Amino acid sequence: MAYKGRWIRMAQAESISARADPIGGILTRALGGERLGEADAIALIECADAELPRLMAAAAALRDRAKGRTVTFSPKVFLPITNLCRDRCSYCTFRKDPDDPGAWTMTLAEVAEWSRRGRELGCIEALMCLGDKPELAFKEYRETLMTLGARGTIEHVAHACETALDAGLLPHTNAGIMTRAEMALLRPLNVSMGLMLESVSPRLRARGGVHQWAPDKDPAVRLKMIDEAGELRIPFTTGILIGIGDTPAERAQSLLAIRASHERHGQIQEVIIQNFRAKPGLPLEDAPEPGALEMARAIATARLVLGGAMNVQAPPNLSPHEIELFLAAGINDWGGISPLSRDYVNPEAPWPHLERLRERCARAGFQLKRRLAIYPEFINDEWVDPALRPALDRLSDRTAAEVET
Repeated sequence: MAYKGRWIRMAQAESISARADPIGGILTRALGGERLGEADAIALIECADAELPRLMAAAAALRDRAKGRTVTFSPKVFLPITNLCRDRCSYCTFRKDPDDPGAWTMTLAEVAEWSRRGRELGCIEALMCLGDKPELAFKEYRETLMTLGARGTIEHVAHACETALDAGLLPHTNAGIMTRAEMALLRPLNVSMGLMLESVSPRLRARGGVHQWAPDKDPAVRLKMIDEAGELRIPFTTGILIGIGDTPAERAQSLLAIRASHERHGQIQEVIIQNFRAKPGLPLEDAPEPGALEMARAIATARLVLGGAMNVQAPPNLSPHEIELFLAAGINDWGGISPLSRDYVNPEAPWPHLERLRERCARAGFQLKRRLAIYPEFINDEWVDPALRPALDRLSDRTAAEVET
């Protein structure tokens, strides 16, 4: 009985301590491997500035325990297959109508040339990036597809993936919303795929919201595709975009939605925490961008909610002055960086110089390493289509020294 009474007193003391220091209690549970709930995640992402240092310290400790002091990036060729898009988001400069200046659709000859040049420069990944379902909106584009020998956008993307594979790169496709059948078609040609959730908030689709004229940005539609990718055993990258009218609580809820999908299917290989950047000539050109501490809160919360094993990324070209801060907040990856092609989604933001990035990482206590477009934990028969094995093994052997240095 004395032992039982002592146990009860200890539990009561811990309960009192948690009430007196709620953030501390959440961090203790996260570091102890407990699964954080919605109230916990919201409390973390809404924490006061004074609480942020220990929030970041806990996230970094969780990262270090699982990942060590290594931070990775993927050397890539950014292939903007087409910038035509049926959606009209209030913050996007990438999308075009067919008669807009700068509208394009890449030919397979261009894909081959860019892929060859990228491989010569040490690239490993071919990022296929394009607008959502342009063939549903533009007759001119449907005619273009016919001249390219494709019956639809995804068939053209499939041909582009084959071309990149032939050039010695591993494709990763981000084509917006795809059906289950379209993803199945691309699976034998892609080591991974991706779709940003952006936000789980339905408010952003309402009148006046940034996604009012973007049917493919419906959160339910995007979550359905993310789930279906898991059912198809496709290694998948997703993430949140902060600063587009979302609240901190909605960011936390978006991270929880991503975690829930991963718990169901195990497919999420990487979660991106991306900051909105204002661009001239758009409805949000005067909107405030997320601050450095706002990003640090989101990164640290993502790490603590998603756990040490998850790969958490923040794009370095969108926050070039925050490299050290983001490392301290718990990231372990910088995403794709290209020596050849610019970031066509954020053309105003140049990629960091790799040697400079390597030096800054080293001064912060991290070793910068190359990686493939598929993370090591997914390179197995469950997640890699048999058709991709020869290319993956060949490229892995050829670039082993690069990946390890």
